[in-house]
Amino acid sequence: MKILPINSYEVEPWLLKKHYARRMCPISFAFGLYINDQLEGVITYGVPASPFLCMGVCGIQNKDIVLELNRVCLNDGVKNGASFLVGNSLKMLPKPTIIVSYADKAMDHIGYIYQASNFLFTGTTKERTDMAGEDGKHSRHNLGNSDNRINRSAKHRYVFFVGTKAQKRNLLMQLNYVIQPYPKGESKKYDASHPVITQQMLFT
Repeated sequence: MKILPINSYEVEPWLLKKHYARRMCPISFAFGLYINDQLEGVITYGVPASPFLCMGVCGIQNKDIVLELNRVCLNDGVKNGASFLVGNSLKMLPKPTIIVSYADKAMDHIGYIYQASNFLFTGTTKERTDMAGEDGKHSRHNLGNSDNRINRSAKHRYVFFVGTKAQKRNLLMQLNYVIQPYPKGESKKYDASHPVITQQMLFT
């Protein structure tokens, strides 16, 4: 197995045809998991939609180095592929970088791949409702219909610092969240029912 940077067009079929969210996301960095030169999984990092999150993790002074690990998607049957993809792609990001990622409780996700990569668990967000945009999905820019509300599920929040030992120690001292014990429970197998992405699907 090896990890290589990939382009947005290579990520698109994975996010639109295989990942449960079925939509694109902001992408600053994307990496692919290759086995025998075949792309078997993808991971993406992008600027979080919420500026308050960027400022809230480690203060306004570090808001510009915050990225969200916003998608992980693999073909089924790749043993240890998810943790390998997460752990090794983190090493390829700029230093220093603050990574935030979420495990969706509504999808029965605990976040074990983040725990295996030594992310810090910083609590679980509360369920809430958001205004829906014209497409019926979450409205990021408050331009949605206030009469049409959709649920935002509770999510486990994980944080990881990319950098030298000194940089990580400095960011840890500025972390505004309380580090908590890892959550446990039965986790739904990721992406079990979605199609295998083949090389041909990258161009269809």
